[in-house]
Amino acid sequence: MTVLDLVYYGNTVRAWLVAAAVAAGVLAGLRVGQAVLLRRLAAADRTPTGLDELTADLVRRTRLLFLLLLALSAGAYALALPPRADRLLAVAVMLAVLLQVGAWGNALIGFLLARHVRLRLEQDAAAATTMAAFGFLGRLALWTLLFFVALGNLGVNITALVAGLGVGGIAVALAVQNILGDLFASFTIVLDKPFVIGDFIVIGEHAGTVEHIGLKTTRVRSLSGEQIIFANNDLLSSRVRNFKRMYERRVVFTIGVTYQTPLAKVEAIPGMLREIVEAQPLARFDRAHFKAYGDFALVFEVVYFVRDPAFNVYMDVQQAINLEIGRRFAAQGVEFAYPTQTVYLARSAAAGSAS
Repeated sequence: MTVLDLVYYGNTVRAWLVAAAVAAGVLAGLRVGQAVLLRRLAAADRTPTGLDELTADLVRRTRLLFLLLLALSAGAYALALPPRADRLLAVAVMLAVLLQVGAWGNALIGFLLARHVRLRLEQDAAAATTMAAFGFLGRLALWTLLFFVALGNLGVNITALVAGLGVGGIAVALAVQNILGDLFASFTIVLDKPFVIGDFIVIGEHAGTVEHIGLKTTRVRSLSGEQIIFANNDLLSSRVRNFKRMYERRVVFTIGVTYQTPLAKVEAIPGMLREIVEAQPLARFDRAHFKAYGDFALVFEVVYFVRDPAFNVYMDVQQAINLEIGRRFAAQGVEFAYPTQTVYLARSAAAGSAS
């Protein structure tokens, strides 16, 4: 009787060595195959569909633990294991497979979302917001399904568990109602789309561009550069002004001229302002009027629309109008008013005779 014929835990040394060799060979083969496949995918030309990148990502996400348990399962075929050990190995392999499927599914969902957003973002910014929510729901459904499959394979009564979770869920919902409020508010934002990623919005005293719409918060990049974070529920409770959806921008401005301006020139100023505004290609004139006698100026009000809602375009148009008003007023001898006061000093008759 040789050493190879000695029996340990119901199997000979020879059987254990064969099982170890099979497991090591399978593991080495799987690892080598994974490395070769990744190298070939990295060297291959990129396809427009991105399937090569997806395949490389799936191969890269294949975990060593998953491969190791597959190798051990293959090696176990050379052994006569006790029922309990065989059951433990089967459970371990099953859990490893489910976790690996979850990792692959998560990568697949992320790939589909990223590709859809990349194709649709320029035409429809709302697609990014909508798909982000669908991505969360897809991942939640995937891991929930895998969780119940795992419990079913472990012999757990899923029906009783679901009923128990329903009762417990009510208590949890009461405890985290603020979080759930923000969660449901995020779905409202996704479905109703009061704003999407890339929109410029104003909420109260805060203004900025929407950068991210999450499950609990929405992040806005302000004009001064800092990031402002709003709870979704609080955001929907506020009045949101979405400037990105303006078709044109209404502009109202006033100017004042001195009281010494001749009446003929005062009458000509509204027509002059109209000509100046209408000379701008992106401006649509509405009205210009001598509005009021101010404290120190004759006040004129001008209203026009900028056909492009972009703020920089509006500022360019307003700057051109302001410069042209300055040139025309200088040519016509019309002076702009600025805060002044005239003080009249009167001397009584008694004071005059005394002097």
